[in-house]
Amino acid sequence: MYARFLGIPDLGEAPSVAVVVDVMRAFTVAAWAFARGAEKIVLAESLDEALALKARHPDWVALKDGPAAPGFDAVNSPGLLRSADLGGRTIVQKTTAGTVGALAVKEASLVLCAGFVVAEATARLLRTRESDGVTFVVTGEDGRADEDLACAQYIARRVTETGADAAEYLRRAAGSRAAAELAQGVRQGVHPDDVAL
Repeated sequence: MYARFLGIPDLGEAPSVAVVVDVMRAFTVAAWAFARGAEKIVLAESLDEALALKARHPDWVALKDGPAAPGFDAVNSPGLLRSADLGGRTIVQKTTAGTVGALAVKEASLVLCAGFVVAEATARLLRTRESDGVTFVVTGEDGRADEDLACAQYIARRVTETGADAAEYLRRAAGSRAAAELAQGVRQGVHPDDVAL
C-alpha cells in the first residue's frame, strides 16, 4: 500500500481512500461517544451550523472545542464525555482541525476518521480493502502535529506489518505539543485524563 501524509492545506482533489487523523481530540472523542452509545455523529462545518442543527434537532448533542458555550451540550474532551449517557443519541461535532479535515475529503470513496483508540480497527479495514493508496490527512498544525503524524504512520505500518508495536508512536504522541498544551491547561475544555485517553 502506498501511503501519503498530507496536511489539510496540501490536499488537492479528493483521494480515493482518506484516513483523517485527529488524536487530540476530535476522533478520540468520536470513539468515546460511540463507546458511550451514540448512534451517529454529524460533522458541522461551522459553530453556527452546529447550533442550527441542534435547534432543528433538540435531542441531538452538540459539542465543540474550547470552553462550554451557550447552545452546546458538551466540549471536545474524552475525559469529560466518558461518563455521559449517549445511548441512541446523535452527536453534532465541530472542531478546529478534525472535522475540518474530514469535510475536506468528503468526496473520497472511503473516509475513515481515526486516532489511536481506533487505530487497529482502521488498519484492519484498510487491509481488507486492499487499497493501492491511502491518503492520511494529518489535521493538526497544518499537517505537522506529531501526535497525528505518529498515529497515521502507525496505522500505515499496521496495514502491512500486523506485529508493529505502538509504543514508539504513543511516546511521540504523549510528547507532542498538543499533549503538553492539554496537560498544562493551555487549552480550555480539558479533562486531566484527555491525553491518556
